[in-house]
Amino acid sequence: MKRLQSWAARLGAAAVVLAAATGIAANAQAETVKFGAAPWPGVTVKTTVAQKLLEAIGYDTKVTNASWTIALQGVARGDIDADMGIWMPTQKSTVEPMVKSGKINLLVKNVPDAKYDLVVPDYVWNAGVHSIADLNKHAAKFDHRIYGIEAGNDGNQIMLDAIKNNTYNLGSWNLRPSSTAVMLTEAGRKIDKKQWIVFLGWKPHWMNIKYHLKYLKDPKEIWGGGSAVYTAINPAFEKNNPNVTRFLKQMVVPSKIQSGWIYKYGYKHQAADKVADQWIKANMDEVAKWMDGVKTADGSGDALAAVKKKFGS
Repeated sequence: MKRLQSWAARLGAAAVVLAAATGIAANAQAETVKFGAAPWPGVTVKTTVAQKLLEAIGYDTKVTNASWTIALQGVARGDIDADMGIWMPTQKSTVEPMVKSGKINLLVKNVPDAKYDLVVPDYVWNAGVHSIADLNKHAAKFDHRIYGIEAGNDGNQIMLDAIKNNTYNLGSWNLRPSSTAVMLTEAGRKIDKKQWIVFLGWKPHWMNIKYHLKYLKDPKEIWGGGSAVYTAINPAFEKNNPNVTRFLKQMVVPSKIQSGWIYKYGYKHQAADKVADQWIKANMDEVAKWMDGVKTADGSGDALAAVKKKFGS
């Protein structure tokens, strides 16, 4: 009898140890989720939305604001867990070697219908300019000029290479680099006067809401044949944090939604926190898709229920 009691005591102690170990393992996933974010309106708001939702289910979060290359290097080192602003294929030359070497993983296309190409106002499109190949036929109306953004940007370089190589007969054209804000100011001025202009455009962005723009066809695919925005994740974090990884993999944002965020944040100058809070409260059906199968940080509850409780839905 004493021996049985002794074994029972040992089993009870082992159960306590196992329960404690299980608790430690569960809590190991409840670490701070560290994001990297380039200083772009879309990435800023999208990351803020992710933070709000993760914090609602019990995680701490932190954001490192840095250029996209520095943020991506942080993901590769493990200093940063995830970056939701990786544009492909324009950033392919930097991203692809990191993926092939196993330093980062591309988890999901979080904006599968993104675009990054040349754009023209709708009245220019209606006049017959549907493709980059049509530009040179109307070169005088455009003043042989393409408006770009910051020097060194991949989009600028694509057009500089096209001019250098006379692709689409653009050899006599020039690219005018500037800041994004200056380019869009010039575009707005010309659009108000119905003047012809061609410039670098992308979605998601508020320009797609403010102006009636058309993306030019690119039969030679100098722009890479279609764009998407990816979530990059550190492989070790992905393996060790399946709950957060599931959420991030399911957080897919149509460009129309993110353009709306950018319009409110980047054009109307609302705070990112305010934009995120208002959108989450009003779009719980979309949030439900992202939270499908996700648990609270401690593993004890349904994530969507926790989000609804936090945001009063």
